Amino acid sequence: MVHLVAAHHLTRLACLYVRQSTLLQVFENTESTARQYALRERAVALGWADERILVIDQDLGHSAAFTADRLGFQHLVASVGLGPVGLVLGLEVSRLARNSSDWHHLLEICAPTHTLILDEEGLYDPSTFNDRLLLGLKRPAS
Repeated sequence: MVHLVAAHHLTRLACLYVRQSTLLQVFENTESTARQYALRERAVALGWADERILVIDQDLGHSAAFTADRLGFQHLVASVGLGPVGLVLGLEVSRLARNSSDWHHLLEICAPTHTLILDEEGLYDPSTFNDRLLLGLKRPAS
């Protein structure tokens, strides 16, 4: 897994995207939220400095049904597209977007910017065919 992380990745940000669909989930499913925040330690273990890890959690309590309602997700996509992101972290990558078009849009941006994606199951490089295929299979449930 570590072999995917190159020096150029570590000079960029690791963006941890934290989300729960409703405020009720935020208050009742605290273990899920804690597990999402704990992914920060995975970025540190891969070599990211603490100050290079950006936590985007402004979408807590917002449904992933519509991108327009999720300013955090918009920030994530814009940051990846502009190039300062080397790693996107999410508990389950299917949590990053609720619909396939948002998910595939993020993948389309990650590939040419050589932005890695990490979830609980592994580390992926969307610029490689096999990882892109795996990530495509992890498409969000609607």
